[in-house]
Amino acid sequence: MTFHVPAVDITAWTAGGSDEERAGVAAAIDAACREVGFIQILGHGIPTSVTDGLAGAMDDFFAQDLETKKRSIAPKGTNRGYTPPKAESLSLSLGVESATRMNDFFEAFNVGLATSDFPGVALDPMEYAENVWPEVDGYRERIDAYFAEAGRVARTLTDIFAAALGLPADFFDSYTDHSIDVLRMNNYALPPGTVDLDGDLIGMSEHTDFGIVTVLWADQVKGLQVLGADGSWNDVSPADDALLVNLGDLTSRWTNERWMSTLHRVKPPIVDGTINRRRSAAYFHDGNADATIEAIASTIEPGGSALYPPITVSEHIRAKLAGSRAGKINTSATREAARVLASNG
Repeated sequence: MTFHVPAVDITAWTAGGSDEERAGVAAAIDAACREVGFIQILGHGIPTSVTDGLAGAMDDFFAQDLETKKRSIAPKGTNRGYTPPKAESLSLSLGVESATRMNDFFEAFNVGLATSDFPGVALDPMEYAENVWPEVDGYRERIDAYFAEAGRVARTLTDIFAAALGLPADFFDSYTDHSIDVLRMNNYALPPGTVDLDGDLIGMSEHTDFGIVTVLWADQVKGLQVLGADGSWNDVSPADDALLVNLGDLTSRWTNERWMSTLHRVKPPIVDGTINRRRSAAYFHDGNADATIEAIASTIEPGGSALYPPITVSEHIRAKLAGSRAGKINTSATREAARVLASNG
């Protein structure tokens, strides 16, 4: 079968629709989550002016020289600020050592919800770290505008998920009222000239996302590849005016793998010794740090059992980040690692 990422228009949920129209969207989302785990989302309602502002802010920051960008490196252990090229290896977050031992060749800038966004709530200042902002004119204002819109889309999607899974409409609310939400802006580019490699160039190695759902804005430039059910890697680019959405590991655990977190990677094609520049911005909606995630009873088949033990969002994300950032293989990701190894086999 030809690999296909379904497109779903969620206007009925973002701009007001009938109960019947909303139910139709929920059914389409359920089918996409069962079959692919990646979705082209239309009707999201984010103004073009906001996405243009995001792209412009990214361009302004990443165009700076490396030493200037390094001034925005956040304190160690916080998921904030600038990440230079070759500083991470995302396959380690799944408990898999890269065959070439090459770290991922991309640079990034992270912002997220902080303790100051939740006054009166006792939160770990490392997990909800304050943001580091570069000295780039209008950068924070443009990023804040997109962050708010992407968060709205993510919360709309969890409302649709609840409907698709036959859960109470407010099911996700108590799990996400102080969610660990991060916007990760990625820049894939190599300097002009011949590139001498000691192995296969990977912009971002194969991985699954950590949390509940990821909302991705990206250029229509080749590079993103998604693993199909037949074990093949398939190029995926956003359709016009679409956002790409994929499920995270916590949703896979919640639904007892009725819905899967899909393996994906970024592998930019090399042309004349360099790669076409590619930008993406992933909004990770990960849930409250102290929330415990376990299989929803209705997703367990009769006579079956939960495939994963209960885990807090904090425990899960700490293990994943220790893999990608600190170089420690995530030994708790045995089911996920098996999927990676099978795709390489």
